[in-house]
Amino acid sequence: MSLIKGIESANAEYSDKFTKGDLSLPPAKKAVIIHCMDARIDPSTSLGFQEGDVHVIRNAGGRASDALRSVIISQRLLGTREIIILHHTDCGMLTFTDDKLRNILKEETGQSVDHISFLPFGDLKQSVLDDVKFLQDNPLVLDVPITGYIYDVKTGKIHKVDR
Repeated sequence: MSLIKGIESANAEYSDKFTKGDLSLPPAKKAVIIHCMDARIDPSTSLGFQEGDVHVIRNAGGRASDALRSVIISQRLLGTREIIILHHTDCGMLTFTDDKLRNILKEETGQSVDHISFLPFGDLKQSVLDDVKFLQDNPLVLDVPITGYIYDVKTGKIHKVDR
């Protein structure tokens, strides 16, 4: 069953009431959030942002290395000067290893994907620390505040991750 009719109908209703066409291209809060693609979490809503406030980069696990290209563009061309890493409890990235997913893909498609890292992790807190360090150590990323959090999917609360 396709979602297209529902999407088109919802967009027609949304666009009829749309009043935010004058927002500037650079985000007003000059920040970027790197977050997981998990559908249970809306990082803007849960952190109090509105359209136009921040860039939100989403990928599986909210991994910084996957977001690097977007972070560079966000900083260098659109003026962001703060980064928030937001991982979460009950993340699917805690449930597999690269080898497990590579084997599934090999069995289902016949293709070898040994050259791809899917960036799973075994320790949630450590994954946040690793991503913060990855960005802090990367010469392509500006020296800006980078803060890591874990979002609890059961309570909606964030917890700051410090070394």
